[in-house]
Amino acid sequence: MPRQYDQDMNRLEEKLLTMAATAESMIHDTVTALVERQLALFDPVKANEDKMDRLQCEVDEETIRLVAVYTPVAADLRLLLMTTRIATELERIGDLTVDISFYAKTLFKEPPLKPFVDLPSMAEIAMDMLRRALDAFVEHSGEKALAVVKTDDMVDDLHDQFFKELMTKVLAAPETVTRVMELVLMTRAFERIADHAVNIAEDVIYVIKGEDIRHHHEDDEVRATAR
Repeated sequence: MPRQYDQDMNRLEEKLLTMAATAESMIHDTVTALVERQLALFDPVKANEDKMDRLQCEVDEETIRLVAVYTPVAADLRLLLMTTRIATELERIGDLTVDISFYAKTLFKEPPLKPFVDLPSMAEIAMDMLRRALDAFVEHSGEKALAVVKTDDMVDDLHDQFFKELMTKVLAAPETVTRVMELVLMTRAFERIADHAVNIAEDVIYVIKGEDIRHHHEDDEVRATAR
C-alpha cells in the first residue's frame, strides 16, 4: 500500500479513538448524574450524542472512500470493515447512556431505594472493558482483546445479582415498582455497554487473525489462536 494509505488510515483511527474517548466521557458523566441525582448533569451526555452520530457517519464515509480508492485485501480489508463495526458499537454505547438519562427522569421523582453502589461498579467495569478493547485495537493485541471478552462474566454476575435484589425489593414493597423498573432498565443498559465492549474486542481479534470467535468463547483452540 502507498504511504498515503497509511496517512489516511491514521486519520481514520484518530476519528475512531475520538469516538471512544467521547463514549467513555458519556459513561462517566452518566454515573456522576446518577450518584448526585441531578438531571442537569446529563446535559453533556445528551450534547455528545450528536457528536457521536456525526463521527460515525464520517468513519463510515471515509471507510467507503478508502475501499474504493485502494481496493485493499486480506488484513487491510478486515481492518477497514471492522473499523466501521467498531464505530457502530461506540455509537450504540452513546445511545445507551442517553437512554439512562430518560430512565432517570422518572427515578428521580421519588426518594432513592438504596445507595448507588452496584450501578457505578458495573459502569466502572464497563468503562475499563471499553478502554482495554480500544487499547487492544491500537496495539494490535489479540491477547488483550481476549482478556476483555473474558471479563464479561463479571458484569453479567453483577447484573444478575442486582436484578435479584430488585425483585426481592418489589415483592416486599409493591409500591416501589416504578423505581425498581427504572433501575432494572439502567442495569440492563450498563450490561449492554459491557456487551458492546466485548463486541469491539471480538472485532479486534478478527482483524488480527481473521477468525470469528463470537460464538466460541469457550473453545480452547480459538483462545490459543487469538494470541
